[in-house]
Amino acid sequence: MPKYEYQQHPHATARQQRGPAVSKAAKGSKLGLNERIGLGVTTRVGTMWAAYAFAALTLVSLPAALASGSAIVIVAWIAQTFLQLVLLPIIIVGQNIQAKSSDDRAIATYEDAGAILEEAKEIQVHLSAQDAELSALVKKMAALEKVIAAQVGAGKAPKAKK
Repeated sequence: MPKYEYQQHPHATARQQRGPAVSKAAKGSKLGLNERIGLGVTTRVGTMWAAYAFAALTLVSLPAALASGSAIVIVAWIAQTFLQLVLLPIIIVGQNIQAKSSDDRAIATYEDAGAILEEAKEIQVHLSAQDAELSALVKKMAALEKVIAAQVGAGKAPKAKK
């Protein structure tokens, strides 16, 4: 039986070089102009302070909506002005928190996979040592079988060891 030789899967090596899956900004990669603008706007709008500022801004038009006396105008003010302006930054804050948690989970999963890979390599070393011991035992058994076969063929009974 040929001796088993462990070969690491090429994906494991490539993945180790790439590192965990995180955003360009988290990696420190160079962002394009549009990406920098989008990130800058999102960073500034995606704060609770922006939500407070937008809430104050919407209150400017509230007296006019109430003075109209029209239910449609009041509902429109709530839906189109207040909810859209105030909820937008709050939603972005929540998404930023979720993205951070997602990045943390991706890094933890990557580190766990790396640890599992190292454990698997250690198992391969252990199995290799066992293979060497088993091969030595097989050789000893084969030699012992030859001795016993020779004794039986010569009409001698095998001697029991004490």
